[in-house]
Amino acid sequence: MDPELEAFIPLFPRADLTDPVAERKNFAELAAALPPPDTADLRIEDRTVPADPDVPVRIYRPHHPQGAIVWMHGGGFVMGDLNTEHPWAARLADVSGAVVVSVGYRLAPENRFPAALDDVYATLAWTAKHATELGVDLERIAVGGHSAGAGLATAVALRARDEQGPPIRFQLLNQPGLDDRQETWSARHFTDTPWMNRDKVTAIWQHYLGSTPATPYAAPARADDLSGLPPAYIATAEFCPNRDEDITYALRLLQAGVSVELHQWPGTFHGSQAILSAEVSQRQIAELGAVLRRALAE
Repeated sequence: MDPELEAFIPLFPRADLTDPVAERKNFAELAAALPPPDTADLRIEDRTVPADPDVPVRIYRPHHPQGAIVWMHGGGFVMGDLNTEHPWAARLADVSGAVVVSVGYRLAPENRFPAALDDVYATLAWTAKHATELGVDLERIAVGGHSAGAGLATAVALRARDEQGPPIRFQLLNQPGLDDRQETWSARHFTDTPWMNRDKVTAIWQHYLGSTPATPYAAPARADDLSGLPPAYIATAEFCPNRDEDITYALRLLQAGVSVELHQWPGTFHGSQAILSAEVSQRQIAELGAVLRRALAE
C-alpha cells in the first residue's frame, strides 16, 4: 500500500452501516473535516429539479464552461448529500472547467431502488433542458460520480440509451459499485480492506435493493448489452472489493465497441482519494478533472 495512505488507515472509522442514521452523521463529520475547496472562481447555486418528489441540486459554474456533468456523490446509496460532496464537486468544477450539477438523490433504505436512479435521470433531463441557461452545449453533457454515485451514473447511461433519453457525452466513473453478486476475485478476497470491505458491500446492496431482485439498472454489471453507450473513464483502486467488477466492465465496454480509458491506481484503497495530503490522491483528483475537460472539449 502507498505509505502516505497507510499512515491514515487507523484514523478511518470502521463503518458497518447497521445504523444508517448514525453512519450518515459520521460521514458528514468526515467530509466537514476536509480542507475547504477554493471556490473563488465558481458561481455556486442551490436549485430544485421538478420531479416526484423534487430533487435538490447544487450547481457549480466556472467561467466560460466547455460543458456540464451530472455528478453523484458516494456513500453506498445510504450516506452522503450535497454538503458532503461539496469538496469534490467544487474541485471537479475548478479543475475541469465544466459546470457540475451535484445531485442530492434520495437515500436507502428509506428510499430503495429505483428512487435514486429516478432522481438522477430527472436531473439529467433537467440539465439537458436547461443547457442554454447553464451556458453549455446540449451535446456536451456527461455523467459521473464516486463509488455508489458512479454506479448510478453507469445505470443512468444504460437507461438513457434504452429510453432514447438525453444524449450523454461521457461517463466519468471513479471506483463504481456495479455488481451486487460479489463473485469476483477482489470481492471475495478483500474482506477486511480499509473503508470498503465485503461485509460493508453486502450491507450496501441489502439497503439499496431490499428484497427486490437486482436488474441492470440497479447493478449495471448484470447488463447483457453494453453497445451504444457513451465513452467512459473508469478508475479503480488496487485494494478495493469493486476493483475487478470495474475492470471487467471496462473490458466488456471495449468489446462492445465503446471507447474506454481505464486507470488502476496501485497502492490505493476505496475512497483513499479523500486523503488530500497524499501525492497519489492529488494525482487522482487532477486526472479526473483533466479527463473531463478533454472529453467535453473534443
